[in-house]
Amino acid sequence: MKHYPLFLDIKNKKCLVIGGGSVAERKVKNLLAYDAKVYIISTKLNNALQELVADGKVCYRGTNYHTAELDDACLVFCATNNHAVNSAIAKDCAQKNIPVNVVDKPSLCTFIVPSTVVRGDLQLAISTGGKSPALAKVLRKKLEADFGPQFKEFIDYIGNMRNLVINNIEDLEQRSYILKNLVDNLTIDLVKQGDIEQAKERVKSVYYHSGLKS
Repeated sequence: MKHYPLFLDIKNKKCLVIGGGSVAERKVKNLLAYDAKVYIISTKLNNALQELVADGKVCYRGTNYHTAELDDACLVFCATNNHAVNSAIAKDCAQKNIPVNVVDKPSLCTFIVPSTVVRGDLQLAISTGGKSPALAKVLRKKLEADFGPQFKEFIDYIGNMRNLVINNIEDLEQRSYILKNLVDNLTIDLVKQGDIEQAKERVKSVYYHSGLKS
């Protein structure tokens, strides 16, 4: 099955996690990292999830799953070890057109979560369509090595330079040319090597050669 790649804004949106173990914990923490409003449904929680509840970081209902829990949900994650429950939730979500992810059951999922490398606003996503999580993990580690933490600083810088170009260059053709040439392979190689300042100088040179100054 082919999945359409998509980055979704879930800030302040209800995301439902059904389950209270280590897998549910990973899902919850990942959702919180993107400012989702996380609801957990489970009769039991592990220690880490209990701490999140106590700190008021998630909403918790210590009951079994009921269809009404799906109301207003943006995304649903099933992380229980009960196949019948997971199947029922997936069916309910399908009827309500709510995207659902059932852990380790791609056939029940209407979306899957890729393996990711995050460097600030730079996000690299890898998916094998559920065929080989191990391969996705290997590729993620390779990308983590290739695109180190320094890319967080660089993506912020390049974003600022892009805004500078947009705000200062009125000629659309000239603007388009500069934006397309702000970054090249050599610049990326400099960032990979940790030479951020030299990479920034290359970016600035493209802008200044336009004849404008900030």
